[in-house]
Amino acid sequence: MGDDKRGQASPTPDDELIGRIFGPSIESPAAEGTAEFRSGFVALVGRPNVGKSTILNSILGEKVAIVTPRPQTTRRRILGIQTTDAAQVIFVDTPGIHRPRHSLGRSMVRAAKSAIPDSDVVVWVVDVSSPPTALDRSVAELIRRTSVPVIVALNKSDRLRPDQIEERVAAYTELAGEPANWMLTIATRGHNLDRLWALILTLLPPGPMLFPADQLTDQNDRMLASELVREAALTYLHEEIPHGIDVIIEDWEVREDGLLTIRARLIVERDTHKGIVIGRGGSMLSRIGSAARREIELMLETKVFLDIRVAVREDWRRSDETVRGLGYE
Repeated sequence: MGDDKRGQASPTPDDELIGRIFGPSIESPAAEGTAEFRSGFVALVGRPNVGKSTILNSILGEKVAIVTPRPQTTRRRILGIQTTDAAQVIFVDTPGIHRPRHSLGRSMVRAAKSAIPDSDVVVWVVDVSSPPTALDRSVAELIRRTSVPVIVALNKSDRLRPDQIEERVAAYTELAGEPANWMLTIATRGHNLDRLWALILTLLPPGPMLFPADQLTDQNDRMLASELVREAALTYLHEEIPHGIDVIIEDWEVREDGLLTIRARLIVERDTHKGIVIGRGGSMLSRIGSAARREIELMLETKVFLDIRVAVREDWRRSDETVRGLGYE
């Protein structure tokens, strides 16, 4: 799921008005340390590019999901785990729900839809700066079919005029069904994510810790590295090409001097795409590799040599067999 960071409209809703709508502060039932420990799975769902992954990264304080302005950046379900003395929340970041046009898209939508009934709480993330779309209504219909508690995260609220707030809140919460919990958020600034966290805890059931307290995600270092290479490619490439890209880590070796050597295969769908990804004299591939290497080094806190080669798999997104082979099922 990616977050659009285009220019923000003004004015920003004032805190006093938002405070009147919210009412009193939300207190977690475990805030005093006397309540039972709470745990469970919280699905982050919504249409593409509404900020699901940005919310996840912001709450965790670590980058476990790549974020770009492009829709459908998130392709798999990703777990992000936040553990405190009071609770363990396992966030399930899902691909944006859309109308798929190929095998990869169908796999992404299945992954997102299946997360809803399997969760203890659903956080439906919407772009509140615009009225509900047909896709928003489709997501709401999926949510209403379950008995799972729902929170509507009305994201990108800094793009709202104050006089639009109540109308948009009503439009989305009515779609979610009654009773609807909701929160205005600005994920890119972390605004109200503490309140969203507290609201989640009020809905989570008591339960044991399900993962080690220091575990942050279900992704290993290789998976995260491949995603960071894809993030860099999505950032620098244009038009349709990024949607037809995937990345495989083929080799991972730590040398005697401590340098981590990573060899990655960047897959495209056309020979013409391969030339664009490489660029004149290898310039584009060099930009992608440099950006990805910096992010991988930051994540792993070690020096990295990153070697990226480009390969063509014609129309791979349309092949059920290839999509499964790349781990999307």
